[in-house]
Amino acid sequence: MQQQTNSLIQACKKGNQVAQIQVYDMYCDAMFTVASRYLNNDEDAKDAMQEGFLKAFTNLDNYKPEYTFGAWLKRIVINQCLDVLRKRKIEFSEVVVSELQITNEDNWDFDSNINKTDILNAIEQLNEKHKIVIKLYLIEGYDHTEISEILDIPVKTSRTHLRRGKLKLQEFLKPKYNEARY
Repeated sequence: MQQQTNSLIQACKKGNQVAQIQVYDMYCDAMFTVASRYLNNDEDAKDAMQEGFLKAFTNLDNYKPEYTFGAWLKRIVINQCLDVLRKRKIEFSEVVVSELQITNEDNWDFDSNINKTDILNAIEQLNEKHKIVIKLYLIEGYDHTEISEILDIPVKTSRTHLRRGKLKLQEFLKPKYNEARY
């Protein structure tokens, strides 16, 4: 698959539109899913995905094969979504932290009675700053250094938004947990 993708990328670099359509067809569903995680409107997600593909095709010379093309494209689409959100005036300003308690960021255990849908619905209830950091960290798998680069915020701000979002998630899910126990 990777070899086929690399040969298609080479053809795209030469302006081969058939190859571009093939690459688009290979990745459009996955990229729409990614865009939909950040933009709650299907039309906005489609627009961001399309813009992401356009940026990718015009910047193929910047693609480095040590990363998978899908991961590179995903980052472009996420950045495009964040640009849309920034235009809506969502600012990721530095958070002043007086006493930051370090918690175990890897412990995302929820009660077994809470299902994935409940968690995803709870994430959608978070404020935009926390929601985006949690999605980048938990769903996309980016670390705080990558998140800080993507959002142009300090690493400690990324950590703070993640921690606050996690606490809010626990608060949102606590009633579900208590309902399941009785």
